[in-house]
Amino acid sequence: MIGGGYVGLVSGTCFAEFGTDVAIVETNPDRLTALREGRIPIYEPGLDRLVEENVEAGRLTFGDDIAAAVKGADAVFVAVGTPSRRGDGQADTSYVYAAVEQIARVADGYTVIVTKSTVPVGTGREIAQIIRKTRPDLDFDVASNPEFLREGNAIQDFMRPDRVIIGTDQYKPEGTERAQNILRKLYRPLYLLETPIVFTGLETAELIKYSANSFLAMKITFINEISDLCEKVGANVNDVARSIGLDGRIGKKFLHPSPGFGGSCFPKDTRALTAIGRNAGSPVRLIETTVAVNEQRMKDMGERVITFAGGDVSGLIIGVLGLTFKPETDDMREAASIPVLDMLDKGGAKIRAFDPAGMTTARPVLPQSVTYCTDALDAAKGADILVVLTEWNEFRSLAPEKLAAEMKGRKIADLRNIWDPKAIKDAGFEYISLGRPDGVQPHQA
Repeated sequence: MIGGGYVGLVSGTCFAEFGTDVAIVETNPDRLTALREGRIPIYEPGLDRLVEENVEAGRLTFGDDIAAAVKGADAVFVAVGTPSRRGDGQADTSYVYAAVEQIARVADGYTVIVTKSTVPVGTGREIAQIIRKTRPDLDFDVASNPEFLREGNAIQDFMRPDRVIIGTDQYKPEGTERAQNILRKLYRPLYLLETPIVFTGLETAELIKYSANSFLAMKITFINEISDLCEKVGANVNDVARSIGLDGRIGKKFLHPSPGFGGSCFPKDTRALTAIGRNAGSPVRLIETTVAVNEQRMKDMGERVITFAGGDVSGLIIGVLGLTFKPETDDMREAASIPVLDMLDKGGAKIRAFDPAGMTTARPVLPQSVTYCTDALDAAKGADILVVLTEWNEFRSLAPEKLAAEMKGRKIADLRNIWDPKAIKDAGFEYISLGRPDGVQPHQA
């Protein structure tokens, strides 16, 4: 497994749990040292225990010697970053291609080289050309095996996935039976669970990941726009979302109004898909619009808080609950808190923030003036306004009376709809949320 980041570490550890010998190659010295010392450099519930158990069992090792890791390997997975390229939004595949060239130089015997990284359509073909140029004598196949791991639930997603996608070069004259057989063996425990395992061509597998993430991002953006409409017409977005989600053709997931989607996948993958469409002469206009609407929504959330404050936050103390793009992760990549708090800071607000896992990762990307607090009530201390930006479960159980005892003001902007409007208003607060009429209890059947 080339790359000990989020995807590589989780995937490699879970393969080891399946009983496979896995060597994870990590070239970042600080991360490698942490892994060797048993310190997990990412926040993912349960991963520390799983790593420890498989290291002790001798199935999982960490190192920076790619030749030693690749020697004798049946399959080598590439799980390095593919960040958005500045300017055009295309995925930067330079790390992938550099890793592939290194693999080709040291591989011995037949090897399946598999992309776990999310890569643009055509990357597998380019990888094959790089390998042939670097090692004309190497016997190999290229495969695409995109990951569908949700941060905070990644281990369960790997062990009990909805499906596994494996793309191989179906135009290869001699076929790809060898590659498919090796990957079948790797995923044999999932076969026993009757997990759908879909074999496709390379281009199809590469497009599936972008299509899936873009569709989910579009679903989030859709319910956010319906939320805005609910506020205008007096409807309740919770009831709308629940009711349409009961339709089996739609489903209930990703229908929760929010300040906008963020994280390591949705923003990057939607931009990449729009770039793929442009380059192919077949623009994906729905996703282009999704990207634009989501970016604007985050800005609108900052404006919403300022308007709630009376149009001016200068000198106000604003308590903030939640910073990460979602709960159960420390990931701050493209989190809604970044543009919202930047706007409040520029407006002269004094920000007191708390996040259960993300304050260390938040410091480099948030305004330097932000004060980081010890818990939720500490963030609320002396606040004129309290703003909820991430729906951590521990925030849901906060008693309104305790918030009132800590706060100076009586305004709460709940941008994740975690509280009952009536309970908050009964405690003496002025309260706004997303897409719900003021004071209306969400319907429960």
